[in-house]
Amino acid sequence: MAARRTPRRAPRTGDEETDALLDQLVAALGVNANHDQVLELFTTAVKLAGDDADRLDLKLANVALKEMREGFQLFAPYRGRRKITMFGSARTLPSDPLYGQARDLARVLAASSWDTVTGAGPGIMAAGLEGAGPDHSFGINIRLPFEQGANEFIASDPKLVSMKYFFTRKLLLIKESDGYAVLPGGYGTLDEAFELLTLSQTGKAMPAPIVMLEVPGGTYWRAWEEWVHAEVEARHLIGPTDRHIYLITDDVAEAAREILWFYRNYHSLRFVGDTLVIRLQVRPSDAEIAALSEEFCDLCTTGGISALDGPLPAEARNGDVTDLPRIALRFDRVSYARLRLLIDALNRLPSAPPPPPIERAASLGDLPAVEASPSAS
Repeated sequence: MAARRTPRRAPRTGDEETDALLDQLVAALGVNANHDQVLELFTTAVKLAGDDADRLDLKLANVALKEMREGFQLFAPYRGRRKITMFGSARTLPSDPLYGQARDLARVLAASSWDTVTGAGPGIMAAGLEGAGPDHSFGINIRLPFEQGANEFIASDPKLVSMKYFFTRKLLLIKESDGYAVLPGGYGTLDEAFELLTLSQTGKAMPAPIVMLEVPGGTYWRAWEEWVHAEVEARHLIGPTDRHIYLITDDVAEAAREILWFYRNYHSLRFVGDTLVIRLQVRPSDAEIAALSEEFCDLCTTGGISALDGPLPAEARNGDVTDLPRIALRFDRVSYARLRLLIDALNRLPSAPPPPPIERAASLGDLPAVEASPSAS
């Protein structure tokens, strides 16, 4: 009987000699972790060189990769810390009550060891970093000809990077955080809000709390929601459950509670093949799992929700949060708003840990009044 031949793999770059040179280069660099991904990066660069790409295309790819590397390098030492990204108008003056709302929320979260990430400009971005304080602040600035540089609260901080492109800046602002607060703003803020909602609705971002924060008596987000309901949901362009992706509030304490309590029991999730694994702080009881399985059976393509005895082999190989209890389901990969409701239900279980407190030292009554900056005139 003739021996089977192993199919010959096509060259990655289209040329076997070039592939061999790339293998030698990666080996010479001593790359061990994520060897395959580094090799793919080199391969893509070689393919770009052979595509007759014009100079503008190459500059765009070059600058974008440089900016992503700089951002990844900035955040790498802080990946174990919870962060909130705050979006809002650069035109908001320090005398505006919205400025006080942003500053107060960041201060409350900093007291619970959360960091604040903003676009590093003036307005709401400055408010967030003022409230967070230097130890809990990150800035991702955008270079614009008509806007000043980084605000005074982050300008001399090493936790600041500057970007040429909005898309690389937005990638970092969303990728690196565990929660989001959006305050009223212009086109840029609305763009960021809709992108956040899109990524959450489609599962392109990890589930996270999204708070639309207003001042007491303000109408910005309620009017926005009414328009979305009347003109988008009414045309069946989104579903009624998509409203569960975000919270509208004019109360800083409620905003902080929404963000902090999201991680009361829920920790993280990942897909292993067709199985969605949800890692928790405390394992639900068998009765709680049965009740959840019945309530959220619509999320499951087959079976229901079950408890796992430990990490799945793929998680164990990667050392991926192996010490926490987990549940699993065959998720339909469509119902992400319902998945958010499942996370809320997991956080409300009687077996769940007590909710984290909002530190008294940072309570709203202890915060100084908002004063107009001399530069705000």
